[in-house]
Amino acid sequence: MATLIRGKISNKLSNAATAVSNKSTAKVSGMFARMGFQAATDEEALGFVACDDLDYDHRQGMQMDILSSDEVGGEGGGDGGGLEGDSHYQRDGTGPPLSASKDGGSNNELSEVKPKITAWEAGWNVTNAIQGMFVLGLPYAILHGGYLGLFLIIFAAVVCCYTGKILIACLYEEDEDGQLVRVRDTYVDIANACCAPRFPTLGGHVVNVAQIIELVMTCILYVVVSGNLMYNSFPNTPISQKSWAIIATAALLPCAFLKNLKAVSKFSLLCTMAHFVINVLVIAYCLSRARDWAWDKVKFYIDVKKFPISIGIIVFSYTSQIFLPSLEGNMQKPSEFHCMMKWTHIAACILKGLFALVAYLTWADETKEVITDNLPPTIRAVVNLFLVAKALLSYPLPFFAAVEVLEKSFFQDGGRAFFPDCYGGDGRLKSWGLTLRCVLVVFTLLMAIYVPHFALLMGLTGSLTGAGLCFLLPSIFHLKLLWRKLQWHQVFFDVSIFVIGGICSISGFIHSMEGLIEAFKYNIEE
Repeated sequence: MATLIRGKISNKLSNAATAVSNKSTAKVSGMFARMGFQAATDEEALGFVACDDLDYDHRQGMQMDILSSDEVGGEGGGDGGGLEGDSHYQRDGTGPPLSASKDGGSNNELSEVKPKITAWEAGWNVTNAIQGMFVLGLPYAILHGGYLGLFLIIFAAVVCCYTGKILIACLYEEDEDGQLVRVRDTYVDIANACCAPRFPTLGGHVVNVAQIIELVMTCILYVVVSGNLMYNSFPNTPISQKSWAIIATAALLPCAFLKNLKAVSKFSLLCTMAHFVINVLVIAYCLSRARDWAWDKVKFYIDVKKFPISIGIIVFSYTSQIFLPSLEGNMQKPSEFHCMMKWTHIAACILKGLFALVAYLTWADETKEVITDNLPPTIRAVVNLFLVAKALLSYPLPFFAAVEVLEKSFFQDGGRAFFPDCYGGDGRLKSWGLTLRCVLVVFTLLMAIYVPHFALLMGLTGSLTGAGLCFLLPSIFHLKLLWRKLQWHQVFFDVSIFVIGGICSISGFIHSMEGLIEAFKYNIEE
């Protein structure tokens, strides 16, 4: 009997010790998963893998006693039971799957947590978006808008800065204690929240369509500007602009095989620095001809037919709203987001205004769609080659983003997908997935061949998706979600932005389409 009692006591003590050890292991494994180390293979660690970035942000601020209760709740099943309280912080309410990633990665790779970025790093990302190579079309906007074009560069900076802030405000709601809590993750989440409960997914579809159009048009613009720059750099060669566009697209075909952007992301900083140097060279050349500046050519009146296109060009150069929710969610101090938006847009406004004005004063009525085409042949060839390299290296970024949106919408949307998944169980790209990517590359080439007009395409994109994503939708969402908390002047700003943005969008779209149709007919007849 004594032996039996001692055995039972020993078993209970052993079981208790094992349970405590398992809980401690789960806690340590989960904490190491947060810190970026390789997670253990127990169920609790896999539960942490299933948390997305926002869920991680939320959990990081929790007390250890709450964390402990979550771990106990998720220990039994490992299916995210302990995450029930913050399911709305996960994308689609589920988080990423625990299976292997597309590029053959394992669960351990998924457990690596992305490091947070500072306000300066976030500002650098915004600056890259709104200070890209598309500023080369701004002097052409001044050609048709004069001083009003300069005013619009300032006005667009103010409005885009404001709409970026109110878009982020739509990500948050007050909890029972009156504290702001982030309950949404992306632009699509905001759109769906505005259309719920009657049309819970309509807003997301609208945003996705606008995003795809903008990304694809950006790819087309890169091909157009590559063909244009090469043709004007070597005008004596028997190669047409269309042929240069075909050559550029041939160099871009490997993009169809991209699984991630690791191969090209390392060049982004180099491309940005090169573009900055190019802008400095252009301004330096313009300053060297300051004595010949044509101040009398800057008009106070506008070209009614072509100025709406200039509006689209200016708006498109400021588009960054689509990725602001993700950027703000990855900042170390989200409270610094507003300050970051102010100084980035102030800097962009000053630099764009000076660049556009100085370039237009130098060439006046001879200003071309891409300002580097006005440079002398020797300087033009060097500058344009750098710009072509930047355009070709920048093409994979919007291309890959457009492919991911298409794949998620039509191939990977669970039971609602229209087509089978583009990836096999081993993470390899299937034939129809590769076909989709090749078709997208060829489509950008065909558009660049039949409508090789940089300013018209840029104006159309800015009028259609740029104005929608930067002006119209943020003001609507702000009014819909935060109506009861807004002051009268905020309501006035939102309504004014919506009306002005709508007028600019419609007029720019109509005039851009007229120009594109004429250009398309002309190229078809040729």
